[in-house]
Amino acid sequence: MIVRTLAECAQTERKVEDPKGDWNSVRLSLKDDGMGFSFHITTIYKGADFRMHYQNHFETVYCISGKGEIEDLATGEKHPIEPGTVYMLNKHDEHMLRAFEELQLACAFNPPVTGKEVHNAQGAYELIED
Repeated sequence: MIVRTLAECAQTERKVEDPKGDWNSVRLSLKDDGMGFSFHITTIYKGADFRMHYQNHFETVYCISGKGEIEDLATGEKHPIEPGTVYMLNKHDEHMLRAFEELQLACAFNPPVTGKEVHNAQGAYELIED
């Protein structure tokens, strides 16, 4: 059994800050935990507006707090993000995420991330092999 707290993980290398200042992510579960997914609590700062395209991962995101929107760049469709909303990037969807207020999100990635990934020019995480 693995037991961790958000507070303790936030004081370690499991807390990753976006170099551009748009978000931070506390990785509660990573690939080396052997769960088959990674689980993060991510904060998107108010005013952030950025493109992402997870070409190598599927992601499910649940909004805990805040308000924003996600735009599907293939269709132009925009969806409000608010507490209780979940979105699933089941087709490696290229998207824009906008935070009208600070967003706190619970995120699961499959395959799991190692914790060493950074967004590339397309807004994706590269796959890191063991």
